[in-house]
Amino acid sequence: MRSRTPLIALLGAAALALTSCAGGAPPSGGDGADGVLADGKTFTSVISTDPGSLDPFVTVMSVARSIDRFLYARLVEVLEDGSIASGLADSWEADTTTATFTLRDGLTCEDGTPLTATDVAANITHIGDPANGSPLIGLQVQPGTSAVGDDAAGTVTVTSGRPDSFLLENVGSISIVCGTVIDDPDALAKGEGATGMFSMSELVPNSQYTLTRRDDFTWGPDDWDPKQKGLPDSVVFRVVPNETTATNLLLSGEVNAALVIGPDNKRLKDAGLFHTEIPTPVGQFIFNQAEGRPTADQDVREALIAALDLDQMRQVLGSGAGTVPTGLVTVSPNPCRADVLADFLPEFDAEAAAAALDDSGWKAGSDGVRTKDGEKLTLRMIYSSQLGDAGNASAELAQAAWKDLGVDITVAAVDSPTLSETLFSTGDWDISAAPLTVSLPSMLVPFYSGPNPPDGTNFASIDNPEYTAAVTAASAKAGSEGCDDWGAAEQALYATTSVMPYANINRSTFATKATFTEGDGIDPTSIRMYE
Repeated sequence: MRSRTPLIALLGAAALALTSCAGGAPPSGGDGADGVLADGKTFTSVISTDPGSLDPFVTVMSVARSIDRFLYARLVEVLEDGSIASGLADSWEADTTTATFTLRDGLTCEDGTPLTATDVAANITHIGDPANGSPLIGLQVQPGTSAVGDDAAGTVTVTSGRPDSFLLENVGSISIVCGTVIDDPDALAKGEGATGMFSMSELVPNSQYTLTRRDDFTWGPDDWDPKQKGLPDSVVFRVVPNETTATNLLLSGEVNAALVIGPDNKRLKDAGLFHTEIPTPVGQFIFNQAEGRPTADQDVREALIAALDLDQMRQVLGSGAGTVPTGLVTVSPNPCRADVLADFLPEFDAEAAAAALDDSGWKAGSDGVRTKDGEKLTLRMIYSSQLGDAGNASAELAQAAWKDLGVDITVAAVDSPTLSETLFSTGDWDISAAPLTVSLPSMLVPFYSGPNPPDGTNFASIDNPEYTAAVTAASAKAGSEGCDDWGAAEQALYATTSVMPYANINRSTFATKATFTEGDGIDPTSIRMYE
């Protein structure tokens, strides 16, 4: 059984989005490119932290999944407008409980051996078996889901373990690995068993990851041409934790792409560099409701939020460009786009927050720190170091407000592996300020309900019957037919202050001498290199 430790992508500036596969346009001024497509190039992309394990059955860390995007193909590609394009499959049928995929001819693994329907089915069944401990259960594959492959017909038939509104999008978008490595987590942790456009050629943790394009890869989306000009021969993911350093490397042409969400974002836009725009949550508070934690008390959670000037924090975290969220799902295809948050965002009222804690028995002591039944109100907040200087400044604002409220509060910026370890293993946290980024409301379910770690991914130990009931109702309805129920599910979380989103930004990945499209990382088939 795999460990759940290297888990969360969703966090920080990352996205578990289902990506757009449209081709890129020529880069515009400021980067020295003249618009002439070039072959034989290396595409070098900055990542802000080491990805840890690349095992696609285990990781939902954004940085790891962004690399897996290059290594492992999917059955289908979900475009920005919600339409479906071919991947490993060239045709499909699906409802809320069953799906059938017909595979393309000539699919191969990185070693040249055929990728069969039986192999693909084994991937899905492996994830759907709770005994294998994949955190993708409930996220993209429902518990008990199984699949059967017919190698002669080239079909994969999926039976969902329970109704799934977005069965086609969810199962169709998992990373498919070669049959030889399905039961080899050590190999998958190193990115082996590739079925995608690239294979891993060199792995240097905390430094760089080098991938080489496969000559036999032809199954890009729809009518993608593997012989078209401008495709990179190799890709390097280079670990550069500091955004200013990444910006300088980009402007000098030493790297081709970098995600920049802090103040250097403006410098790159002013330089006229090509960039993508993806709406992404950066400001969310999630509260640990495990037994014995002060934040298991709803009065405490409500007071903590009321004590914050969320408008100010939004502007700081978004470097002046932060926007008010409308819900927890931000990334395309995002089929349910109603504003379900507006009625639940509280007004800043520090006096009311203090009075609420007084009323619930948390009294300020001589040192200003509140106590109840002899226990101090001591809390620990963690947030993603990927948020950079803006994240640090926002965390300091929250810490100062909560100290004024009488909370003995510590805050810590942590990298992605540490964030995952803390949330899913040690449990040593009270407030997480690392947002979850998803593209479908069903993807939230395993994080806000169900078993707690190590048996599940409900890392905040939330037990909300209203949420569960609304999810059950929504899951029985196909696609957007369940949007009202999905909205009611989110509102059940807001009503109990289990999670409070307060800031979104348009996340930008900048490029020089290259273009691409982006969803849950850069789409490798969309990269075009320029002289």
